[in-house]
Amino acid sequence: MSARRIDGKGIAEALRARIADGVAAFRETVGRPPGLAVVLVGEDPASSVYVRSKGKATGAAGMRSVEHRLADSVSEAELLALIGELNRDPGIDGILVQLPLPGQIDEQRVIAAIDPAKDVDGFHVENAGRLAVGGEALVPCTPLGCLHLLKAELGDLTGKDAVVIGRSNIVGKPMALLLLAESCTVTIAHSRTRDLPELCRRADILVAAVGRAEMVRGAWVKPGAVVIDVGINRIAGGDGKGRLVGDVAFDEVAEVAAAITPVPGGVGPMTIAMLLRNTLVAAHRREGLEEPRL
Repeated sequence: MSARRIDGKGIAEALRARIADGVAAFRETVGRPPGLAVVLVGEDPASSVYVRSKGKATGAAGMRSVEHRLADSVSEAELLALIGELNRDPGIDGILVQLPLPGQIDEQRVIAAIDPAKDVDGFHVENAGRLAVGGEALVPCTPLGCLHLLKAELGDLTGKDAVVIGRSNIVGKPMALLLLAESCTVTIAHSRTRDLPELCRRADILVAAVGRAEMVRGAWVKPGAVVIDVGINRIAGGDGKGRLVGDVAFDEVAEVAAAITPVPGGVGPMTIAMLLRNTLVAAHRREGLEEPRL
């Protein structure tokens, strides 16, 4: 068996095209574009690249993109004051503070300061609580993108046995809740789970988000399963430059699974597409408009 590669890049491009249509309709109705503010503290190279990618994608969708770049010496009070200004700005529908933050700043305090209605990362405890009880929430972008990929591949997920490896607030926990909402039977596992390979072999859907390079081996996977690899890990390469791999040993698992996301080109493109989706949804909710069908 050779698994189908789930084309996250292609699926994300199609979604971004629909989002651009939704943005155009919003502008015609409201008279302004949806606005996304991104705050970057410090000069972390990976974060800087990611912020540039977000800004480019936001502009391509027809949204207003606002960037605030702060020195890594900025105080927590100064950052909270900026967030307060963005909360009050009627032209800003989404606020994203790029993580991680410098040690002098409490990340949870910063996340809690963002207006939940503008929390397009979906990290605020109010949005997390709403997701947990099945309410209207802004959902973290990466697990939402994973769900979109699964539904594109499988359609109805009802009754599927799903295993999520990873228990973070950013991916693992919200991923499990999203799968529960689709009527899957869900198990959350992690690096300390006993008999983890045996548990994974029961899964129709396996989501790996544990942050360990190529941890999930081919022998762990049920034949015909769909595997979503959230991991992004850089390992040494023969050329001295290294290469990116996921949490799944791709070549091994591709011989067993029915479908699998590659790294790169799988989940990554969906994360930015879902950020745009969340911004458009937040804009509609703030203006009292019916949400777009995406």
